[in-house]
Amino acid sequence: MSIAAAAACSGVWDNPFFGEYQTPYEVPPFDKIKTKHYLPAFEEGMKRQAGEVESIVQNANEPTFANTIEALELSGEMLGRVRYVFFNLVEAETNPEMDKIAEALAPMLSKHRDNILLNEALFARIKAVYDQRDALTLSMEQKKLLENTHKDFVRGGANLSLESKEKLREVNERLSSLLLRFGQNLLSETNSFKLVIENEQDLSGLPKSSVDVAAAAAEAEGEKGKWLFTLKNPSLLPFLRYADSRPLREEIFNAYANRANNGNDKDNNAVVAEIVSLRVQKANLLGYETYAGYVLDDCMAKNPQNVYGMLEQVWEPALRKAMLEAKEQQELIDEGADKFLLKASDWRYYAEKIKVKNYDVDDEQLRPYFKLENVREGIFTLVEKLYGVTFTQATDVPLYHKDAVCFAANDANGDFLGLIYMDFFPRSGKRGGAWMTDFREQRYSEGKRVAPIISLVCNFSPAIGGAPSLLTPDEVETFFHEFGHALHSLFSDCQYRSLAGTNVPRDFVEMLSQIMENWAFQPELLNLYAKHYETNEVIPAELVSKITAAARYGQGFKTVEYLAASWLDMDYHILKDTARIDVQQLERSSMDKIRLISEILPRYRTTYFNHIFSSSAYEAGYYSYIWSEVLDADAFDQFVKTGNIFDRGVATALRKCILERGGTEESMELYRRFRGGEPSIAPLLKRRGLE
Repeated sequence: MSIAAAAACSGVWDNPFFGEYQTPYEVPPFDKIKTKHYLPAFEEGMKRQAGEVESIVQNANEPTFANTIEALELSGEMLGRVRYVFFNLVEAETNPEMDKIAEALAPMLSKHRDNILLNEALFARIKAVYDQRDALTLSMEQKKLLENTHKDFVRGGANLSLESKEKLREVNERLSSLLLRFGQNLLSETNSFKLVIENEQDLSGLPKSSVDVAAAAAEAEGEKGKWLFTLKNPSLLPFLRYADSRPLREEIFNAYANRANNGNDKDNNAVVAEIVSLRVQKANLLGYETYAGYVLDDCMAKNPQNVYGMLEQVWEPALRKAMLEAKEQQELIDEGADKFLLKASDWRYYAEKIKVKNYDVDDEQLRPYFKLENVREGIFTLVEKLYGVTFTQATDVPLYHKDAVCFAANDANGDFLGLIYMDFFPRSGKRGGAWMTDFREQRYSEGKRVAPIISLVCNFSPAIGGAPSLLTPDEVETFFHEFGHALHSLFSDCQYRSLAGTNVPRDFVEMLSQIMENWAFQPELLNLYAKHYETNEVIPAELVSKITAAARYGQGFKTVEYLAASWLDMDYHILKDTARIDVQQLERSSMDKIRLISEILPRYRTTYFNHIFSSSAYEAGYYSYIWSEVLDADAFDQFVKTGNIFDRGVATALRKCILERGGTEESMELYRRFRGGEPSIAPLLKRRGLE
């Protein structure tokens, strides 16, 4: 059946995307949206935007900022409505039918975008406005929108010959399908592995919470009386950290480390090889030697040399630290009855042993104090202390899944800031990891602020066996991190949505999330939210001291595995040859070049490197986390220097100078305005214990 026929069958008038939402806060009516509604809505949304673009082109008046640049910015309202919902749910609540729709949409949306960016008459009008920019009376934000619009078209191929434009269309269409396939393959591989344990002795070392989750998972799969472990983090990581069975740890670790690299129909090696080749072709068409050069030209780093230079500053001290950690683990192994060499699959197990030995603290001791709801209230308390913002649960809005909750945020003066959906637990239709996204971005319409609708999606340890969801310290940190992204979107006060919130260079966006992590384990905040889920006792000062003392332990491993992945990303995207590569050989060469020790794998190996091969979010940009961490460590140092980590004056400056401004100015200019000078790398090295 054609899409047009599907539209007729589904009924245009009962399709929620064809009109304004009649819901509280105008949130998507999830309770009324059916799978059959998506394709007709996408088709109509593209048709409407194409008509809006044609109206701009056919305008008989001379091109102006209002009738060309602003008109283009405001186009595509319906397409945006359906796009936000569909692609957010494909990530968080997909199913085979949704996946098929996504496959059909990938080339359609690529063609639609290229039809706009490669429209010669439209670009002629944009260029006419851009060329007279110095004579126009525009606000700072309008100037930035004009600059970005012109740059987007140039980077989208507007200046290419007709032949090159057609080639670019082909490359973009093929890339869109490959990126989608990579993610689908990875999710399938992640879901397919199941470690079923029948002998209770094989559970030795595992905490009761992990055993209970595994028992419930097995029962849900019809394996009552057994224990099921998967490659989802809440199941995988405790097993690697605590299970005494070395062969089983190795089995689950190898399954994780070889996802989509098993020579089956879900193998991503050929997918990656073609993606990399096509990206080189795209870069060459647009006048760049490498894809990294193309990407970084629009980032703070500007070029690959600057990225490698920053990575090298941190690599040597991190590698030395990691080698000392490996030596310490090997010494612990040598003290035992069995003699063997430390492997990557052993690392987390022996790191946990050493942490307990040296600092007398482990995650299982801490988890009772990190009840999910308490951590959430701790974040709310922090935001209120810093900014005066309060949160109230919105019980009258439709939810896209029964596990989701929603909160309304109000400013200190009572003004409504926006909504935040939160979706915390793993399930088969949700990809791994944690992320923040939008169902609606902030903007102004007819002089009134349109508030954002934000979503936080995580994969935290679920409630089990009568106990509530109790988070590990890593999960607590993740929650704070993603909420930092949410604040960036929530505080946004920009005229145009393409400049609002997190629409900033990728090597700046992580600063506002990572700075939130700094507060997670500060004693002053722990005393307000870290309460035992059974006794309501505040976390003891002794435990807080142990957390602080242990904070630097394992930083060699954490830094090295992250930097190795950043290097791998860059090494793929500085390639100049469009021939298909041997993916596994390139990965080995990349890691050999930086002398990565065999006991550590890069945080993401090629075939499951979702950040760079399943979207256009972080390719040639995974370095962004450490680049942004230089900024966040330097920024948090401002709070520390006041002697008050809740200092309202510093927080207000951070909000006014950066959080509210989105991408309306150059990122470093916003940062300098807040900081009063250039950032220093010293606070980062100190935090990671790499001085």
